[in-house]
Amino acid sequence: MDSKSNSELARLEDAARAAWLYYVAKNTQDEIAQKLEVSRQSAQRLVALAVTEGLIKVRLDHPIAKCMELAEQLKHRFSLLECEIVPSDPSDESSVHGLAQTSATVLERYLKSAQPKTLAFGTGRALKACIDELPSMQCPQHKIVSLLGNMMSDGSASAFDIVVSMANRVQAKHYPMPLPVIANSVTEKNILHELAPIKSILTLVEQADATFVGIGQIGEQSPLLLDGFIDQDKLNELVNDKAAGEIISWVYDHQGQLLAHPINQLVMSAPLIPNANKPVYGVAAGKNKVNAIFAALQGGLINSLITNEYTAEQILAKK
Repeated sequence: MDSKSNSELARLEDAARAAWLYYVAKNTQDEIAQKLEVSRQSAQRLVALAVTEGLIKVRLDHPIAKCMELAEQLKHRFSLLECEIVPSDPSDESSVHGLAQTSATVLERYLKSAQPKTLAFGTGRALKACIDELPSMQCPQHKIVSLLGNMMSDGSASAFDIVVSMANRVQAKHYPMPLPVIANSVTEKNILHELAPIKSILTLVEQADATFVGIGQIGEQSPLLLDGFIDQDKLNELVNDKAAGEIISWVYDHQGQLLAHPINQLVMSAPLIPNANKPVYGVAAGKNKVNAIFAALQGGLINSLITNEYTAEQILAKK
């Protein structure tokens, strides 16, 4: 049963109509009030409600010179295939606002292709926000494949798995990976990776036309810890072993090399391919991500980057 009452749903529909008239049809609030037969104040509240309820998705369609310069510097320094830099919030330079919208714009370029594409995805908060920004589309020609397992160790679904939700939004054939993110033993990992459906998924990953991954830091607020894949003792071990970051749960050092730590023997994800010849987009930003992103760039674990100007400046300042 829908959690919203009929009156709430009706008000949301009015808000959507008001927002369409304001943002798309370019009506004034007085004109909206007249057309919806409400007061000007009510029209104003309806437009505001549409914004707070996330009914409006805003994308900036004008390049900002500083962002473009930073993108060119990063492309040159790290030999990137692509780089997109979004403006930073002056009051919160670590904010990831704008990251999802720009990532969705990049992703839409692939989805709009009439030529069939295979797109591979990691997981995480930034990518989930990106998928939430996608419009509904009809893309039966494409394949969407997961790079890592969609289950926790107890069999429950991962909260940040995005392949299924994305496929529902764009109507593409999808291939979630029905595995835990981290195996209990090397023997278990080897047995599960030999299953025919898993081998098929890993083959699709190898053939992917583009790959999108989040980048997790090791240390404070580490996604591996927050999402329950490792405990505090294991995180402390990784910090002591000079881990810099993780991509689809593969942990790497400050040079972007996979860490010689037992956890990497248990990761069930598709292998990371350094210096890939097809786009591997890292989608991440923020003060606590700088070292992890820099290391991933150093090691060629990603060859395309979507981040914000604050993060870009911090990366370029590193030697």
